[in-house]
Amino acid sequence: TCPAGSKRPFASGVTGRQIAESISPRRAQEAIAAKVDGVVRDLSYPVTSDASVELLTFEQPKGKEVFWHSSSHIMAQAVQELFPGVKLAIGPPIDEGWYYDFEVEKPFSPEDLDRIEKRMAEIIAEDATFRCEVKKRAESISYYQSKDATYKVELLEGIEDDTVTFYYHSRFEDLCRGPHIPRTGIIKAFKLTATSGAYWRGDEKRQMLQRIYGISFPKASMLEEYLKRLEEAKKRDHRVLGKQLELYH
Repeated sequence: TCPAGSKRPFASGVTGRQIAESISPRRAQEAIAAKVDGVVRDLSYPVTSDASVELLTFEQPKGKEVFWHSSSHIMAQAVQELFPGVKLAIGPPIDEGWYYDFEVEKPFSPEDLDRIEKRMAEIIAEDATFRCEVKKRAESISYYQSKDATYKVELLEGIEDDTVTFYYHSRFEDLCRGPHIPRTGIIKAFKLTATSGAYWRGDEKRQMLQRIYGISFPKASMLEEYLKRLEEAKKRDHRVLGKQLELYH
């Protein structure tokens, strides 16, 4: 069943990608995920029974979440390759963009961000496919313990299910519920916007991590608009205007 209420017949096992392709080439190009019976899924997810299906694009809030979550994985790969020994924590989408937390020896510098952006561009140019694998939780804990990935082990220990999902693209893997965009090449423009310190799980008694924020879009013009909007917002910042107008000192 489509969002408008119309119904289309497909063979069992049809994927969101195949449904999009059956509608139009443009729809197939714009779709980045599918909502199946209210649950957001990868476009490769097989629909095996009658269901309500909605194709998601970047223009929809849930589509943006998938897009930005995938972008955080690409950034994490770039950081992992440029800074051997880094420990990965978490990298969720947020209201505007994403962040990923890392345990590194020292805070990231502006020069580091430039290097990370260049490596991200190379990964995006690979047009690598995102794929999902289901694994046993107990085996995954042992696997991450062998890699001294303490944050991933802690996350796994807090999961009650017997199985978990890993997502792969290019040379990168991460414990993740997903879903993700089909390919890295869908991302056409991005920018790393800020860095900060962040305590693991927001607990000031835990390890201080380094957080990198970013934003990404399917069109270069969207990034240009976003950056222009940020500049305009800075001009109207009350902290700046207050001093200029001598409202406070």
